[in-house]
Amino acid sequence: MPKLATAAETRVIAPNFKRRLSGVTSTIVQLVPEQNRQGQHVAVLGPGLPDHLPHLGWLDLFRLWQKPAGGGKRIWHARRNNEMLFGLLLRDVLRMPIRLLFTSAAQRHHSSYTRWLIAKMDAVVATSARSGSYLKVPHTVVSHGVDLALFHPPENDSDTMAATGLPGTYLIGCFGRVRQSKGTDLFVRAMVELLPRYPDWTAIVTGRVTADNKAFAAALEADIKAAGLEDRIRILGEVDDIKPWYRRLTLYVAPSRNEGFGLTPLEAMASKTAVVASDAGAYAGMIENGKTGEIAPAGNYETLRDAIAKYLAAPAFAGAHGENALTEVRSRFDLKGEAAALGAIYEELAKD
Repeated sequence: MPKLATAAETRVIAPNFKRRLSGVTSTIVQLVPEQNRQGQHVAVLGPGLPDHLPHLGWLDLFRLWQKPAGGGKRIWHARRNNEMLFGLLLRDVLRMPIRLLFTSAAQRHHSSYTRWLIAKMDAVVATSARSGSYLKVPHTVVSHGVDLALFHPPENDSDTMAATGLPGTYLIGCFGRVRQSKGTDLFVRAMVELLPRYPDWTAIVTGRVTADNKAFAAALEADIKAAGLEDRIRILGEVDDIKPWYRRLTLYVAPSRNEGFGLTPLEAMASKTAVVASDAGAYAGMIENGKTGEIAPAGNYETLRDAIAKYLAAPAFAGAHGENALTEVRSRFDLKGEAAALGAIYEELAKD
């Protein structure tokens, strides 16, 4: 049973109008507990969210005409177009005393419809300066963060390569949905080309394969089999808990062709793992070339492959960059900082 919240005690509503797991859903799942530890009284609304988060039911919306305990306005924190539209219905049609906040992670020009919705918001947040450059309204940049209690360096034997039962000494991984936009094919292609030269390394791919990407995943499996590398390039599918897999890696690769923000490099960095990534999403703002990892132009296979090869040839190089990555994520991308920055925006918006 979901943990239930009451409308009276809820000051911020985080709607989630998508049942399937997405980057937005992952953000909400990580962020809301920290926000509530900071006393922000956030509840979620909608499907696809774990029971431990405080939930409002749809009937609770009828109680939003009443102000929350302590007075002021409630905040409707939307992250998708349909959530913005629903917020407009609550505020402008039903005349509920709420304020609308939208977070934009998109790094592309918005449609005229999306621009119209954004213009109706009371405040707007961009998750990076690059995302903000596509907005036509005043906004505040608040970078996503990572929960450093959940994503942390190796602590025991279960966090080692040996615990996986896979061959080799070093592990390289690519996590996330298996699809062309995520660049999974670029990673597998690089592994097929490079691993014969580096016998101490094994590669894994984890993540959901949706029905429309089964043929794509099957083609990757066929390429691996044709290269005779079935033992050293494993497509694991979804795993129960991704966190220890980050800690088992020596190198993480995020080869996305396009991305909104993209949390996986930060999760790897928090696990003391060096990262090779494309410059999609906000990746280039997370990683310092030659210090915490390497950045390659999105979709450029040769540059991505060559960046990976540097680390396969020198695992100690990856270890040093993993140490640097941990320092960087602790100083710049702590989830507590994201929650506090949003809390300040909520406080200002809530004023009568």
